[in-house]
Parts: sequence; C-alpha cells; structure tokens
Amino acid sequence: MGRDNEGSKSKGSGRRDGKSAGASKNNDRRKEGSFDSKGKPSARKSDSDQRPTTRGGKNQVVGTSRSGKPVTKKEYIDRKKTESFSKRKTDKTGTRLNKYIANSGLCSRRDADIYIKAGSVRVNGKPVIEMGYQVMPGDEVRFDDRPIQATKKEYFILNKPKGFNSPRKGEGSTRTVLDLMESASPNSLHFVGRLGRSSLGIMLFTSDLELSNKLNNPKQKLRKIYQVALDRSFKHEDLMKLRNGISVDREEVEIKEINYVENGKNNEIGIEIHSGKDNIVQRIFESVGYEIKVLDRVVLGGLTKKDLPRGHFRRLTDQEVINLKMIQ
Repeated sequence: MGRDNEGSKSKGSGRRDGKSAGASKNNDRRKEGSFDSKGKPSARKSDSDQRPTTRGGKNQVVGTSRSGKPVTKKEYIDRKKTESFSKRKTDKTGTRLNKYIANSGLCSRRDADIYIKAGSVRVNGKPVIEMGYQVMPGDEVRFDDRPIQATKKEYFILNKPKGFNSPRKGEGSTRTVLDLMESASPNSLHFVGRLGRSSLGIMLFTSDLELSNKLNNPKQKLRKIYQVALDRSFKHEDLMKLRNGISVDREEVEIKEINYVENGKNNEIGIEIHSGKDNIVQRIFESVGYEIKVLDRVVLGGLTKKDLPRGHFRRLTDQEVINLKMIQ
C-alpha cells in the first residue's frame, strides 16, 4: 500500500512537473524571441504592428490605391511629402512648357497650348499634352521632331535704308530687312512697323513674339511720326483738311499732328498718327491728291533713330524695353 501511494504521488507529481516544464520552455522561447544573439532586445515587430488596421494610428487605412491596395495613413503622408518636395523644386527651377516654347520664338503662348494639346511637343522623347507641364534644366524639348531651346528675349531697332522689303508672313522676297538683321542674333526675329521697299526709317525687331503681335495689331494705337517729301508743294488748305480729319476706306483716321517741316521745303511735311493700317500715310496724302516721293519714319512707339546711321541697328536699353511693354 505504501509503495502504491508513493508511486501514485510520484506519478502525479511528474505530470505536474512535466506541465510546468513545458510552460517554462514556452516562456523561455518567448523571452528568447525578445532578445537578439547579443542579449539585446530584438527590433522585430509583431504582425499586428505591420498589418493595416481600421483603428487610429499610422497603420490606419485611409484609402486605396489605383490597383485596389489599401493605403495606410503613414504611406499617404509620406507620398504627400514627396509630392510637396517635388512641386517646390519644380516651381523654383522649372518653366511652363507653353512659356518655354514661346521663349524660343516659335509662336505665342496661346498657340503653344494648341500645339501641346495636339501632341506636337515631346519632352525627353515622350509626348506631353499636359498644360501645366514644367520643363526642367537639361530637358530636351522637340516640336514636330525639331529641337527647340528657350532663349533670352532680345530687342533691336534698325534704321532701314531704301531697297529692302518687309515681307509678310509666307511671302517670298529678295533683299529683305531680315537680311540686314542677320548678324544681330542667331534667334528668330520678328519686326514691328512694316515699311515698304522704298521707305526709310526706324523699325523694331524682337524675338518676343507676343510683344510683336501686340504692337503689330491694327487696333493697337502705336505712336508713329513720319517726315514725307511730296511730289509738289503742299497747299495750306489741304493741310487744314487733314487737320480736321479724313476718312480712308470709309473709316475715319485720326491725325494727331501735321505741319510743315521746320526749315524745310514746302513739300516736306511732318505727320503723327497712331494707326496700325498698312500704307496708311500714302493713302492719307493720296486722298487730297498728292504722291509721296520719300517717306521716312523718325519715331516708333517712343523710340527714335537718333545717332543711328542708315542701315545700322542697335540693341534696346532695359528702360526702352520696359517702356515698350507698358504701351496699352
């Protein structure tokens, strides 16, 4: 009997001891999992820390990506930080694509938007149709597969001599005013204030296409002063007729000022107009029966040809450019 009790006691104690030993091993394994091989706490995170959750915190799911993958709050914040940095960098160093194209002298910003939408522009070999796209330094921009480059806008005046034509867009001609400006700049230049082959005087040339389009608009009231020599003496009564106003092609032309040239002959007249119509000065004098033998423009939009020899050009000063851009 005593042995049986001892055996039973021993057996029961063994089960309890076995359970206790198993639990101790599990505890040891959990403890071991909390430390690395050097005895330091392990940095391993539990699955619950890495799994997206609907609860608050950095792993809270705040949306889904385009592929349907859950996006956590932390991922969303990191992405916004990246986008914000990229935007600041772009705003600081980039140039809007339409402005870049306009600065190249190819066309105006408005026309550039049309070409961009049509897919005619590529940046670094890829077509771009985004209106607000920013061109970064080092980017290669191509228009209809031709490389273009934005350049600093340039402004010149020329004292035009006789024998050179001012061709209209698409018009073929020999000996043009553009030939006289060939050495001024490697960039494409556009002229303001067209003059015929036999006319003389000041013309403006610029790579700023938007400004040239604005100043060449017939509705633009650009100040111009001419000195003309007529085929005969100019009668005083005809002078008064023009001072009182005249109609050309059924439209009234405002003559700001007209008078005989000081210390000149009776057929030499000075006239100031603000009209942008072609050949308007010739038509004004034809309306009262005179033909112009010599036409010389001495002022254009506040610019003069003073000290500029015939056939020569010069670059505009910064102040002259500012004055031109202020013309309304």
